[in-house]
Parts: sequence; structure tokens; C-alpha cells
Amino acid sequence: MFIPFKRIPSIAACCLACGLMSAASGAMDAAVASASAQAGVDLLARPAAIRQHADTSVMLSVASAGARLVAVGERGIILLSDDQGKSWRQAPAPVSVALTAVHFPDAQHGWAVGHGGVVLATSDSGATWRKQLDGLQAAQIELASARQHAPQDGEAGVARLRDAERMLTEGADKPLLDVRFSDAQHGMVVGAYGMALSTADGGANWTTLRGQIDNPRGHHLYRIYAEGGHTYLAGEQGALYRAASDTANFQEIKTPYAGSYFGMVTGRHGELMLFGLRGNAYRSIDGGANWSKVDTGLPITLTAGQRLASGDIVLADETGRVLKSRDDGATFAPVPLSQRASFTGVAQSADGSLVLSGTRGMVRIAAETVLGVTK
Repeated sequence: MFIPFKRIPSIAACCLACGLMSAASGAMDAAVASASAQAGVDLLARPAAIRQHADTSVMLSVASAGARLVAVGERGIILLSDDQGKSWRQAPAPVSVALTAVHFPDAQHGWAVGHGGVVLATSDSGATWRKQLDGLQAAQIELASARQHAPQDGEAGVARLRDAERMLTEGADKPLLDVRFSDAQHGMVVGAYGMALSTADGGANWTTLRGQIDNPRGHHLYRIYAEGGHTYLAGEQGALYRAASDTANFQEIKTPYAGSYFGMVTGRHGELMLFGLRGNAYRSIDGGANWSKVDTGLPITLTAGQRLASGDIVLADETGRVLKSRDDGATFAPVPLSQRASFTGVAQSADGSLVLSGTRGMVRIAAETVLGVTK
């Protein structure tokens, strides 16, 4: 049975999902949203303000778009870098809500998601963006699907229909938290309360995936990860789901941890690694049938991970640590850093450097620093 949707501020949902934004930033965004609502301003329709020193804003995700880097964050801020993350400039955005994730399947086409259930798309490497979807439209899609399937789904169908009606009534107040496209046409987005949608035409049309995910409790879904022909969804309360193709149903994979997973990465030979709350990380060498706990040094929430071009794995946490593994996630050692922040996302630039988003903006770690670390 689907759990009822609870109305919570979208900034709180983002904090819950990532454990990243400082209290000050969260309060600031909440105050802006409240003041805008009182003034009758729709943040989903108001373009993001162009700000001085935008690269020091709270940034929540970063991705490679060919040789370019694109980062997204608070108040609709989108940043571009064409020099391996050494400098950044702000790109126009059609919304002023926090953007939580960004992904490019190729150098030109990219998507970003965020608060209010918003989906933005670009076809020019992030220079310009257009809105494709918001939470109200997503609710309408879910309601139409729930109505269609309710008669044959019995009690579960009735509960899903009731929740879909409530979702539509509450409006665009539930954030999307991750986005992943396999090419310029096929992709999916996930978010709070089990929200999940897919597209097969580049975002022109979207289909709800609620009926295809074994998620009856409506767990928040934080990350999408694709590897080896499979797509994985990681979420709260130890939730992990796997599908064999874009059209297959997602089946639950049992994991040993009951807390939230904020990310996933794989080793050179298909080793699976989950990481998240309080420094918990688990590794499987048999496709998720069995898991072993990985020592990450401190009980600090792990927020981002990346497999490097070398095959090594890096993880970042909310206190500004970066950890590196040369043995496919079996062991990790810290990367020495001179600049630290509460990290939220990581990408590798074309020159091998690490570029991280965080609560103090963008941080670059030179390639020689990363490559020089040993186990």
C-alpha cells in the first residue's frame, strides 16, 4: 500500500535527501520561497537572478558535458566551466528553485532536476535551458495512470489513486532528486515519496514509473545509477532497486543497512558499492546477493562518488573529505586537500582533475593530487 504524501517544504526534502545544505542556506531558501509565495511569485516561472560570485553559492551537483563542466544549485543557479573547473560563469535558467542534480549523456544534451518537481533541458551544452516538466504536471501524469490501473490493482490501486489525488491537490511541492539519461532520447527522473518518471522522446512526454517499482512504502529515491545493462535506484531506509532494461520492472535488492543510501558506484569488474548516511558503505562482488561493510574511517555521511578514468573510485563526504580506492572499493584512503567544504557532487574533468560541488561553491582538486594518492 502506498503511504500518504505529507506536505513538507521542498527545501526540507532536499536537506533530508542529501544532508548537505547548511541551516543558514536552508533557512535563506525557505525565506525566499515564503516571501515569493506571499507576493504571488511563482518560482517555477521566475528566471534565476544572475548573481555576482555565483560560483560561491550552494551548489548541489556537477557533471561533464564533453570538455565542459556544468554545475547546478540553489535558486536555479547553473554554472559553466570551459577550463577544467578553474573558472565559472552563470548561465540563464528559467526557474528560481533549487536544482538538485544534472546529467549529460553527450556533450550537447543535458537535463537538470530540482524542487517543485522541475525538469530542465538543454541541447547546447548548458548555454540555454528550457522547462520540460514540473510537479503539477507530474501529479497529473500519476493521477491519469492511477485511474487507469486502479480497477485491476485492488486495495493497492485504491491507495495509489488516493495518493495521486492528494499529490495533485498539494501541487508542485515535492522535489526531484536525480536524473539519468542513457542517450538524448531515453531517461528517467526520481525524487521524494517514490516519485519516478521516464521519457523515450527526450522529455517531450513523460510516463510515471510508480507501477514498475517495488516500492509500496513510497521510499524517497535519491540516486539513479546505470552499469552493465542494469539500472539501479538507491534511496532511504536501505532501499535499492534494479531493472534489466528501460522497460523492465524494478525489483528490490536486499541490503544490510536500514539507513539512507545517497549514491552508488561500481568497480572495474562490476563490483557494486553503496554509500550514504553516517559513513555507511557496502560492497558486493556477486551482483547484490551478498554485501560486506567497507571501512570509510569516520561516521560521516558520504554524499557523492565517482569511478575515475583510471578505474579508481573516489567518495566525498559532508565534512569535505575525499577518499580514494585503488582496489575497486575494498579499501579507501583520504586525498590530502588544502580546500574543503561540505561536498555534494563530484565529476572528473578532461585533464583528470576532480571538480566538486559543495555548500561553499565549486572546488577543484588538481589531477596530480588525485593520482598521487596511494592506498
